[in-house]
Amino acid sequence: MNETRVLVVDDKDIVARTLATMVQKNGHTAVTSHSVVDALRLFDEQPFDAVLSDVKMGALGGFDLLKRIKERAPNVPVILITGEATVVDAMEAMEAGAYDYLSKPVRNDVLGQLLKRAIEHKRLVAREVATSRSDPAPTAFTDIIGHSALMLDAFKRVARAARSDASVLILGEHGTGKERVARALHEKSARSDHPFVAVNMPSLATGIVESELFGHRRGAFTDASANRQGLFEQANGGTLFLDEIGDLDPQVQVKLLRAIQEQRIKPVGGNEEIAVDIRLVAATNRDLPRLVREGRFREDLYYRINVMTIALPPLRDRRDDIPELADYFLARYAAKAGKPVPRLSPEALEVLVRHNWPGNVREMENVTQGVVQFCDDAVVTPDQLMLGAVRFDATPASPTTVPEMPSLRQKMDEYVQEVLTMTGGNHTQAARVLGITRRTLQRMAVKRRTPE
Repeated sequence: MNETRVLVVDDKDIVARTLATMVQKNGHTAVTSHSVVDALRLFDEQPFDAVLSDVKMGALGGFDLLKRIKERAPNVPVILITGEATVVDAMEAMEAGAYDYLSKPVRNDVLGQLLKRAIEHKRLVAREVATSRSDPAPTAFTDIIGHSALMLDAFKRVARAARSDASVLILGEHGTGKERVARALHEKSARSDHPFVAVNMPSLATGIVESELFGHRRGAFTDASANRQGLFEQANGGTLFLDEIGDLDPQVQVKLLRAIQEQRIKPVGGNEEIAVDIRLVAATNRDLPRLVREGRFREDLYYRINVMTIALPPLRDRRDDIPELADYFLARYAAKAGKPVPRLSPEALEVLVRHNWPGNVREMENVTQGVVQFCDDAVVTPDQLMLGAVRFDATPASPTTVPEMPSLRQKMDEYVQEVLTMTGGNHTQAARVLGITRRTLQRMAVKRRTPE
């Protein structure tokens, strides 16, 4: 096997030597450097298979080194290491062309596996890796909150997927931000100047899914008084996002598979085929492999949409991000309402961190928005938090007394009415805030009007 060489760059000699020892233990030759200037001199003089660099090193740091190496040899993988890992820095690193982004302390086994993949990647795609040198416009990445390892890993995958045109499957519970990720993929892609079209599959009535996706011709059915473009045509040149694809009717799955494979569609009631050019991003909170085994989701469609996978963690698995998320949403909605930003009391913050967040980040956003709207105090106390359908009570009643309480149905009705009032009676927006479908909200409204 040919010798593999790794350039190790860190301005602290002991750190550089420690990393070099790890590199050597994993079967590579290590060459150390203590500055960007010296590292570039070595890089110009000698061949290297990979570069391992600290981010912060004085006037010139790891990002400067990354940029200059990408200009010289875009196929050489650069791995950045930092003691202060953030989502923003991770995204910046991946967008700038870094192969990966590690936080300290670095484990020997992790580094060994990463170097193995990076060097193999260089060998396989040396002539194909391209790095954009334009300054991208601000995108949905700028409001990603959190520094947990799970979030860093998820959004490194987002950055890699954005550079591809392959289909992406986003996995995650309701409220984890799947549509936000889909928009970020689009905005960071070469298709960003073209449409982003999103549709929630369960919101489409069973009989019109095919017409919504592929369009229809006049006279195709009773209400078809004119030709209508479907979502595939509307997204032509851009990205089509199919949310909750696991709920798609099996009969439509066949036609969707053909449209993705051939990039051609046939409107309902039409004879002609229309060529389309779309990048498909799908999302689900369902267990698709289980649905495939049960015969409820086509195996060939599953593999067609699952070329690249991004899994978003639930909020309960990254509780360290909750304080920052709460501060962010409080500031955001206070600015929109033209009100001072309320501050969470330590007790209120403890309640938020302990809460299990079944609605994930969407629930967090709704709770903090409600605090801004209905709380005029400078400091938020636990009794002012609305978690789920009932208000948190910091001082529960004594078990020896049972005060008269409204029924759960009454509380649900009150909460639904609050949301409808806040959204100006817009059922679509209200359903989104409540985390239910528009049809479910309409059924609830009918039940409220029906005497029991």
